[in-house]
Amino acid sequence: GAPPSAPPLTAARLRRATRAGEPEAGLFGDLMTEPMAGAATPLWLYGAGHVGRAIVRVAEGLPFAITWIDTARDRFPETIPSHTTPLVAATPARVVSLAPDDAVHFVLTYSHALDLEICHAVLGRSFRHLGLIGSASKRARFLSRLRELGHSEAALARLRCPIGDRSLGKLPAAIAVGVVAYLA
Repeated sequence: GAPPSAPPLTAARLRRATRAGEPEAGLFGDLMTEPMAGAATPLWLYGAGHVGRAIVRVAEGLPFAITWIDTARDRFPETIPSHTTPLVAATPARVVSLAPDDAVHFVLTYSHALDLEICHAVLGRSFRHLGLIGSASKRARFLSRLRELGHSEAALARLRCPIGDRSLGKLPAAIAVGVVAYLA
């Protein structure tokens, strides 16, 4: 009948870590903690247009921690899902350095020039995956320009463009389903 005592400091730290997406397993006296799921994959989306919005919707409820970057606050929807952190950056390529080394990057902006700058920045660092929205001809142009910027063939081979599953179609929701299925 006595009220439960406060959790030990270690348990409180583990609870905070779990809520932050960094679950740990441990046995502390009569308290056992165990992660229910792995840590969320850091997913960095550049562009708050139709495809970016669709990816955010499709990824909801899945183990992704999304950082959503765009050049203007008004390009984001009014309501941002809890698994997503919006980041307004006048120069999105500059925030690439803030991403963890195991981040997945998808470049979906309204500007080919911005897309190229972002791809160049991502290819110059450690990353898990780099995807670029576009066509086969955009891919060819970008590969040529990125070669001129000094990227190796091995680095360029890691750029996936177009993204999604072409058999699903070109609608934003279809691209989003293909992208998220590829990552899951």
